[in-house]
Amino acid sequence: MSTDDAPEAAPQSAATNVIGGELQECSSDPLTGWFRDGCCNTGPGDMGIHTVCAIVTDDFLEFSRAAGNDLSTPHPEAGFAGLSDGDGWCICAPRWQEAFDAGHAPPVRLKATHLSTLEWCSLDAMKSVALDLD
Repeated sequence: MSTDDAPEAAPQSAATNVIGGELQECSSDPLTGWFRDGCCNTGPGDMGIHTVCAIVTDDFLEFSRAAGNDLSTPHPEAGFAGLSDGDGWCICAPRWQEAFDAGHAPPVRLKATHLSTLEWCSLDAMKSVALDLD
């Protein structure tokens, strides 16, 4: 990612998650989010809609690689160490739904998944693999 592609600053106001609460942190290790603030916030430049807080699995990583987005291979030049099974990561909402429909969706943390995800993903589908559904 060049500095020209760097996202603008993260929103200052608290965002809402898909279940109506305040958006929680997804992951700080690895540091995730479109704004690299640990949260699945989004903004006008986020063309991929990186709003789903997923705990990636080997199965999902292979699915994503086969679909053209290799999330496992490190890219140090972009500050990306690559993901491993069990990492929390803000993934693209359309890719999550695609993975769900194909039987490869990783589990999600609803409290850390941005409300705008609902434009792309089924809440019922996310609830079926949610790790934090009370």
